[in-house]
Amino acid sequence: MTDGHPNFLADRLAEFALRVCYDDLPIEVVVEARRRLVDALGCAVGALHEPAPIIARRVAARFAGAPSARLIGGGCSTPDWAAFSNGVHVRYLDCNDTYLSLEPAHPSDNWAAVAAAGEAVGANGRAWITAAAIAYEVQCRLCDAKSIRARGWDHTSYGSISSTLAAARLMGLTHEQTVNALGIAGTTGTALRLTRAGELSMWKGCAFAFAARNGVFAAMLAAEGLSGPRPLFEGEMGFFEQVSGPLELPKLGGPLGSDWMLPRTSIKFVPAEYHSQSAIAAAFELRAGIGDPGRIRSIEIATFKTAVEIIGKDPEKWHPQTRETADHSLPYCTAVALVDGEVAARQFTPERLADPALLDLVARTTIVEDPKLTAGYPAGIPNRVTVALDDGSSLVAECSFPPGHDKNPLSDSQLAGKFHGLVDPVLGRKRGDQIWARCLRLEQDLKPHEILDLLGI
Repeated sequence: MTDGHPNFLADRLAEFALRVCYDDLPIEVVVEARRRLVDALGCAVGALHEPAPIIARRVAARFAGAPSARLIGGGCSTPDWAAFSNGVHVRYLDCNDTYLSLEPAHPSDNWAAVAAAGEAVGANGRAWITAAAIAYEVQCRLCDAKSIRARGWDHTSYGSISSTLAAARLMGLTHEQTVNALGIAGTTGTALRLTRAGELSMWKGCAFAFAARNGVFAAMLAAEGLSGPRPLFEGEMGFFEQVSGPLELPKLGGPLGSDWMLPRTSIKFVPAEYHSQSAIAAAFELRAGIGDPGRIRSIEIATFKTAVEIIGKDPEKWHPQTRETADHSLPYCTAVALVDGEVAARQFTPERLADPALLDLVARTTIVEDPKLTAGYPAGIPNRVTVALDDGSSLVAECSFPPGHDKNPLSDSQLAGKFHGLVDPVLGRKRGDQIWARCLRLEQDLKPHEILDLLGI
């Protein structure tokens, strides 16, 4: 029993989410929460003119109600639809933060649920930070406990659980209501791994947004008294049996102080799937010794098993037809980094994806799993890039901790460079400075939802 509640996992999660207070959070969690929010909003602004975010805004704007929540890009919607639309913006460029474990994840996706549920109840910045810390903690601990992609499920299945807990905490649900919300969201939010297999569609950047919407929606229903299936995890045909298999979670962060997970997440330094970041960093290192990219005869990327499975085995990765496939292609991202010296939005335009010279180089790129590199994951993301040149010589660079990795974190100035690189071309420097300044005093902000007014177009 836990405080009079059965010792089912859903009860443990609910007890944790409702127990944690802002004053329990170490200052490191508060500081890194601010940085994760400003990074997430920078990624969202960079995606304002992408097709899927435009569609999400257009559809969300059709729905109105009380309470309402702001949409990134302008307008309002119901809280659940705002969570979806804003989540699409945060995730679409695949540039937001990452956590590496048995199941990789992008925990800043939870900010969409935090912002929508937070605005619906008028929560202050301290409440946003607390809810985000809870969501990061639960999602990352689940990712540590069991990989679900090998069983055919997408990591966003864990996101429905973490988003629900964030929304439940912000909306002031009781323990019983929170367990019901978890039952609703957990049984309906299991997502197929097809989302990230083969040629990738726009939905790749929308899948967690659906989980965020699902979490807010479930919390809204449970708040009104709707019951949900239980026990979610241990029950017949429940989450353990159907999705994850049995798993154990350690003590979650709190006043007695196990390590909090939020500061252990990594911020991307370029908009590409995280397992490719170290290969991109190695490619940048090699460029000075290559000079003219036309000298490159072949590229070999020695990598680890998880990178092969996610971004290095599908035939589509060698001839990507969509930006979603390209930013999840280890051969494409490495080759374009060597040729262009940057990995940014322009590297994923239809014109760049169709460039015959670039595609020829991608075709001359091979990927091999190195057991020694596999052993170095997930502590790092070790990639070794070997470039064979036209004079018969070879250049080699290896990287395990690219810029932004939690063992090689971005400085505030580096994070500002990434943020302004995404925001200023879309909204201008003045608004970029305003967003940055307001996010970095989040714990003092009584109306943090007003930050989204600065993201309108």
